[in-house]
Formats: sequence, structure tokens, C-alpha cells
Amino acid sequence: MSTQGFIPQRFRVFSGSMLKLIAVISMFIDHVGCHLVNRDFVLLSFYDYHLTLYRLMRDLGRFAFPIFCFLLIEGFLHTRNRLRYGISLAALAVISEIPYNLEHTGTLLYKEQNVFFTLLLGYLGFCAIEYLRKKQVLMLLCLLGLGVVAIYLNADYGVYGFGFLILLYALREQRILRIFTGLLLNNFRFIMLAFLPIALYNGKRGFIKGAFLKYLFYFIYPAHILVIYFIKAACIGFS
Repeated sequence: MSTQGFIPQRFRVFSGSMLKLIAVISMFIDHVGCHLVNRDFVLLSFYDYHLTLYRLMRDLGRFAFPIFCFLLIEGFLHTRNRLRYGISLAALAVISEIPYNLEHTGTLLYKEQNVFFTLLLGYLGFCAIEYLRKKQVLMLLCLLGLGVVAIYLNADYGVYGFGFLILLYALREQRILRIFTGLLLNNFRFIMLAFLPIALYNGKRGFIKGAFLKYLFYFIYPAHILVIYFIKAACIGFS
């Protein structure tokens, strides 16, 4: 299959920074809908069909994960220091775990782990693919081992999220075929729609430049879920 995209270059107007912004907005909508919105609040009714605000916000939130995965692949391919990149992912996963647990249970304990653990496992999978190309049996064993870890950790999106990342990386040049990787995930119809802004990516970094803005963008994740925890604790409580 050709590696050329189906959208002409002149229409690819989204920089990496714009994709990050879209993903962050989608993530924020998803988390607010999940934790702060009344699940029975109906926006629209048509005969037996009822569209709730909760369902709409969760659907719009499905754009975030595929875009973050795509950006992770871009980061892996273009970073000057893959070790430092991986350590940064691991550190952010650990830091985010406290607000993530608080957001879900109001305590420091929760049976699941945050999405940065899934992204970290995917990143390690990319490393296995790249550095063990000539040792395919070992590479396969590493990928299987990482999949087992994904199951054991019970990280967000789980082993299916890990599989999605690995397939997305393997099919990174197959711009049409990679859309179908979304079938691995729940609510795949909205997941697959996320490939539209990805298809509009022009390969440029955009307005998020420099170390300060880069790390500020990363810390939006733990910061916003900590804010949601405080709002939830003050206004709704935990059940």
C-alpha cells in the first residue's frame, strides 16, 4: 500500500501543537463528563432514543487517546534522547498516579493505573521493535511480556490500548490502514474519527516550543485531574 496520505499536502493545516491542543480539550471534556456530570441529564430525546450530556461528553472524549498515541510515536521518532524521553514518561506516570487515584476513589488507592503507564508500555514496545529488529524472537517475547504487564497493571485502556499503540506504530506509514486499529478500542467509531485531525497533520512542531511549554503541556494531565478531584470532593462526593 502507498504511504501517501489521502489528504493533499495543502490541506494539512494542523501542527503538532494544534493536535496537542485538540487532544487536551477532548481529554478535559471526557474527564469532566465522567466525574462531574449527572449521567441522567438528557439533552435530546427522539422516540426511544435519549442522548445524555454524559454520553455526548464521553464520545467527544474519545479523540484524546488516539491523538496522544500518534504524538507519542512522533516524539519517539524525532527525539534526540530516547532514554530521557522514556524516563520522563515514567516519572509523569508515577506523579499522575496520586491525583488519578484521588479522582476515582477519594483515596490514594485504586485498582487501575493512569493512562501514562499505557503510553510508557507502548513506548517500551517501540524500543523493542527498533532495537531488536534482527532478533525477532526476542522482540516478540518482549512485546508479549509488555502485554502481560499491561494486563497486570490494569492501566487505562489496558492491553487493548497497548496493542493499539504497537499496531499504530507498525502501520505508521500506512495512513489509511492504520485507521482500522481503532477497532481494538471501545467506542471505536469515535476513536476512528480521531484520525481525521491526525490526517491533517503537517509535520511541523507549531506554537509549543521550548522546554518550559513542553513540560507544562505534560503536567496538564495530573493538574487537571487534581482539580477535578477537589471539585468532586467538594460538590459531589465519592460513592
